[in-house]
Parts: sequence; structure tokens; C-alpha cells
Amino acid sequence: MLATRAANRPWPQPNPEPTMSLLLIRHGETPLNVARVLQPADTPLSAHGRAQAAALAQRLRGSGLAAIVSSDLPRALETAQAIAAACGLPVVTTPLLHERNFGDLRGLPYDSLDHDPLTATSAPPGGESSAEFRQRCTAAWALVLQQRAAAGGTLAVVTHGLVIREWLVGGPLQVDGGLVVPARLGNTSVTEASAQPPHTVRRVNCLLHVDAGVGEDAASLSGG
Repeated sequence: MLATRAANRPWPQPNPEPTMSLLLIRHGETPLNVARVLQPADTPLSAHGRAQAAALAQRLRGSGLAAIVSSDLPRALETAQAIAAACGLPVVTTPLLHERNFGDLRGLPYDSLDHDPLTATSAPPGGESSAEFRQRCTAAWALVLQQRAAAGGTLAVVTHGLVIREWLVGGPLQVDGGLVVPARLGNTSVTEASAQPPHTVRRVNCLLHVDAGVGEDAASLSGG
């Protein structure tokens, strides 16, 4: 059950730049997240994923959010549209924010594979190598900064777990020693960073809007 009490609390305003943040949001749960299947591009949210997105949207209502940019894959776009409806904002979409392309592996259960595709460096047939994915994430980050500058305030970026992790681990974000980056980010988790260099991360994998007892340490069932 969603934690309504947590969802109704206003988003904690960071200091010292309350209107200059980046909120990096993983999409809501999908049926294939639960089934542990590598997701095709057209996977929608589950009913629970839509409820997660609605809870996050209520949490962000009145937070001063200035703009939203999203992956145009359905699971991310549905999540972004819920936030947009609550905050009265349009959604800008870009394929640069897509999850890593796993090519012919999409649609296969994780348990059927003899390796972890999320950490593999080589490209699967029809997919992206880790280097190609990293290059795309770098281009996506440049676009995020452009969108944030144009918005003049806090920007919500709705994307996928591996994209956010790419930015967190060896990417443009500065993670302080007291924060832990989980192996898997939770569905609709929020990772907040300063909009200004060095883009210091203020919170990682925050899930208080869906479960007050989860805090910032919950891992999702699968990537994507």
C-alpha cells in the first residue's frame, strides 16, 4: 500500500539553492520489472507503477518545479505525464534519455541469461555497448543542463535506472562520502543534485513518497 501520509508531505526544500536543483527520477514499476525481464521499448507502467507515479506527482505538487524533460519510452513518459498534470507543466521528450538498448536480449528473462546484461561492456546483437551508452548519456546530460538553464529553476528529469547510475558512478555528479549509490534504483526514486557545478548530490534513491519506511535505501527488482 502506498504511504499516503508520506506522499502528502511537501518535497523537502534543499539548501542553499532551493530553486536550482535537478531531480533525477526513475520511471514507475512495470510488469516486466516485477517479472525480471529485459524490457522492450514499448513496456507500459503496471497499475502499481501508475500509483507510484501519482504519489510522486502529489509529492512534487507545489514544490516549485519549473520544467520536466523525459525519455519518450512509455514507462518514463507515463511517469512524467503524471508529474506534469499535478504541476501544470508540459513535458519535453528526448530519445537521449532512453534506457540502454539491449537489442535482441529485450524480452528475455534475466534468469535465462548466462551473464548480467546490466554490467556487460560489449554490445548485444542489435544493442549498445557500454561505451556507446556512456557516450549517449554524456549527450543527454548536456541536454539536461540546457533544459535546466532555460527553465530557470528546478528541473525534473524522468528517465531509466542505468542512465541515472551512469551519471552517478564516474559521471558528472559529485556523490558525497555519506551517500550510498545502490546497485538498483527504485521505481519512481528521486535522486537530487545541485543544478550548478560540481552538481553535488543531496539525496539518492529517495522513495519517501511511496513508503515512509523505505527512505533512500530500497533497490528495485530489476533494471530498466
